[in-house]
Order: sequence, then structure tokens, then C-alpha cells
Amino acid sequence: MTSTVLSALHIYPVKSLRGISMRTAVVEPWGLTADRRWMLVDRERGKAVTQREQPRMALLAAEPVGGGGLRLTGPGLPPLDVAVPEPGPLETVTLFAHKIEVVPAGQAADDWFSGYLGRPVRLMHMDDPAVRRPVDPDFSAPGDMVSLADGFPLLVTTTASLAALNSLIAQGERAEEGPLPMNRFRPNAVVEGTEAWAEDDWRRVRIGEVTFRVPKPCGRCVITTTDQGSAGRGKEPLHTLGKYRRIGSSLVFGQNLIPENPGTLRVGDPLTIVE
Repeated sequence: MTSTVLSALHIYPVKSLRGISMRTAVVEPWGLTADRRWMLVDRERGKAVTQREQPRMALLAAEPVGGGGLRLTGPGLPPLDVAVPEPGPLETVTLFAHKIEVVPAGQAADDWFSGYLGRPVRLMHMDDPAVRRPVDPDFSAPGDMVSLADGFPLLVTTTASLAALNSLIAQGERAEEGPLPMNRFRPNAVVEGTEAWAEDDWRRVRIGEVTFRVPKPCGRCVITTTDQGSAGRGKEPLHTLGKYRRIGSSLVFGQNLIPENPGTLRVGDPLTIVE
């Protein structure tokens, strides 16, 4: 019998930049350590800037460095080290429909990103995720918090479901766009050893030493159509998800997770279905 195990871990220190693979990751109440604690906002409107409108963000990388800071790299750009900002006045920005208080990272980082994207943006840091942003109360318990991820602390996907999706793409009219790699879906945790779409039935799972609630499937957006290596765009997987994986108005792939306890995840950890 094939065992169900954690096969990959990823963090995204700056929202919408390239992911980083990890062998181990610490689970905090609001997500993995160093995951999505930073994001870009439009300088004039204070609204989040992501790959939805700036696919070239996929070509930028942010590596965690000591003390919670970052080392930024990108094509044709000089590397830039960014320290965690000193405590100071908070600024209110908008992430989708949510107002969030964050701290500016500083002019050097703003100039680095603005020059690359060709538009004025600012890099912002979430200083205290324990108090800044509750999870949607329709899908959470009191006290559940999230950093700067789209809506939930973690996202899990399965290799079997990706294989099933790629099989559907191969049978469709846009077969030339497949097969797609898992990085299109930007998960934190990837699990192998399940049946395809088994995650649809999960309500609580344990991965290694951490138990998670599974509040809802993840609705997918145009970022999944963006090649994370080239920043080019196609129509898949949204074209095929629209035919086979539509729930209400959402096209779904993967499941959101809310941790019930802190701990450390390690590649190779077993996954157990609690309910």
C-alpha cells in the first residue's frame, strides 16, 4: 500500500514572488515561518500588487536572511538586502477587500521594485501577524489569523490531482499547454500517495506533528496561467478547471489549511486523515 507523505514544502517570503523550496518549515498560527510576511502595494492607491496584473513578478526572488530580512534578486538587477523595518507608524493598505496595517520597508526596496516593474510600488512588511489580520470568520474559529496569503495560513495540493488535471488538459483543445508543473498553483505543502481529488473530502488532517483544519477548497485565479519560469501566460489550467472543477463561481484546485497547533513540517512526514 502506498503511504501518503509530504513530498514538498514551499514558502513565498514576498507575496507573488518566486517560491522557495524547503526541507523543513516551522508552522506558526498564521502560516509557515517567513511565508508571505511582505508584499508590494501601488504607491498611489495603497492596493496590493501581485502576479495577477504583473506576471513578471514571477521572475523575482526573495531569500530569507538573518533576523527576518530579505535578499532580493532578479534578472538584470543588483541584489538588494532588506532588513525588517524598525517599529514605526503603521500604514493601512488594501489586500483584496481587506484593510491591513503594515510597515514600509524603505525607499531602497521601493526603488528596486519600481524600476523593474516600471510603475511606482512600495514594499511593505507585516510586523505582527498575531494581531493584524483575522481569517474570514465564515470559515474559521475565533483567533485564527493569517499573514499576507490570499486568505488562509497554508495551501496543500496533491500530486495525484495534478496528474489527473494534466490528463484532462492532454485530452482537451489546449493540450499543447500541458503538462503543467505544480509551481503554477503556488502551494505550501505538496502531498503524494493519495487518490486523485481525495483532498476534496478532508476536514481535518495531521501532517507529521501538526494538525490542520481544512476549511474550504482553494479558488484559483489567473496566476495559475502564468509560467513561473518565463512569466508567459496561456489559458490553462483555468480553461480545464472551468469544465471539471467548478464549485459555484470558483474554479478549484487544492485545499486551504488552518493549523490547530504549532510544530515543524518535514518533507517525508506522513499525512493522516483525522476526519
